[in-house]
Amino acid sequence: MTTAILAIDQGTTNSKAVLVSTGGEILARGASPVGIEHPQPGWVEQSPKRLWESVQEAIADCLAASPEVEILGIAISNQRESVTIWDAATGEPLGPVVSWQCRRSAPVCAELIAAGHAPRVQVLTGLPIDPMFPGPKMKWLLDRVPAGHAVRLGTIDAWLVHCFTGGAVHACDAANAARSQLYDLNRQAWSDELCDLFGVSKSALPEVRDSASRFGVTRNVPGLADGIPIASAIGDSHAALFGHGAFNSGDGKVTFGTGSSIMTTLPGFIAPEQGITTTIAWSIGGRPTYAFEGNILVSAASLPWMADMLGLPDVQALTELAATAAPGGPGFVPAFVGLGAPYWHSDARALFSGITFNTSRAQMARAVTDSIAFQVDDVFKAMSSQSPTPLGRLYADGGPSKNTFLMQCVADTLQHAIIQSDAPEASALGAAYLAGLSLGVWPDLAAIAALPRAANAIAPRVNDATERLVVWKDAIHRSTLPGPSTMSE
Repeated sequence: MTTAILAIDQGTTNSKAVLVSTGGEILARGASPVGIEHPQPGWVEQSPKRLWESVQEAIADCLAASPEVEILGIAISNQRESVTIWDAATGEPLGPVVSWQCRRSAPVCAELIAAGHAPRVQVLTGLPIDPMFPGPKMKWLLDRVPAGHAVRLGTIDAWLVHCFTGGAVHACDAANAARSQLYDLNRQAWSDELCDLFGVSKSALPEVRDSASRFGVTRNVPGLADGIPIASAIGDSHAALFGHGAFNSGDGKVTFGTGSSIMTTLPGFIAPEQGITTTIAWSIGGRPTYAFEGNILVSAASLPWMADMLGLPDVQALTELAATAAPGGPGFVPAFVGLGAPYWHSDARALFSGITFNTSRAQMARAVTDSIAFQVDDVFKAMSSQSPTPLGRLYADGGPSKNTFLMQCVADTLQHAIIQSDAPEASALGAAYLAGLSLGVWPDLAAIAALPRAANAIAPRVNDATERLVVWKDAIHRSTLPGPSTMSE
């Protein structure tokens, strides 16, 4: 009988299940959607029960499509910075999953920043004070629990560990803890100081374990035998980095999607300057690997918008048009919801600049495709200026990474080769590899690095990116100028 690891990739919109063989091959896949609710403007939440149901449905879908297998262990990759709360005795949810996208804690964050706490928080956690991170959301959840309940708080990996083990285990991994804004990265422990600052009960938080470790065993999970070890847990972006085999300091990846997540590994903890964050990429054998990260709010989401504006049938037609553009042309900044890393300017707005009567449709299309590459370049420049090691291998994943023209633009702008990954399940694979380490399927990182990976290296070409970047910088400046509403305040 074939042996395999069952990897769960629990995302914002879907839960996926992937069976990974001990040779690193994908044997079967399954998926199920997760609903998202918006109870108020800026609020984003999900049902904890529905999230767990979607994981069970994805597992059933995957197993139905697979050959007969013996499941060696469970691997968990999860959406980051989303948190929930449940009753410690009954396991019943006591609130929603408050999403990483949710802005309900913005007023609290603004108060903390105004009180001068941001520098200290960044030194301890590597993160800015921002509504994306869980600390203030956990306080919001705690404040709404009726008196008399003993509670458990956790990121989504902790909730899934609870569900898989029938409530026997309350634990998360170090990478997810590092995104909570309650975890001291240097001490590798929950911080009393930060828990006090954000008003979170330390006793409700999960035990922090290595990303590759035994989190417990399955109990009463439909479709699965009892006693299967949960052998890894890790945040999805970290899992993708691990899945690529980006184990050397300076190696990195860009996950392209609605926005983009950019990570590069570090030789040790470095408190970041403004613009990027520091995080624990993963922890193995009690030793964390650190990484810089930059989050771009809007990247590939601008492509279908522009295709529609130009009356084109799809994104492929847009990039084909962009490839024909003559030199020059306008700049475009996709600040539809403000600018993320490295600018973090919430009041910035999307714009074209430098349009003339000579501007062509192709140049408009090229300005939009360029904006994806230029934002990545801005983040990497911020990382390079603070990193003790130069940029190493750079992997690309996510749906837009399949577009060779877009990836060529990124390689040309960075003047660095891009490794196009043929692995849409990069996060699930990374979690599976970590579980394999925990289970002894693979002895070390070298064995995982040696696993076959379908990839295509795109070398940089001589191009006019330098001139285009001048236009980009001018457009960025214009997008962040105070608008009429700001000027009148």
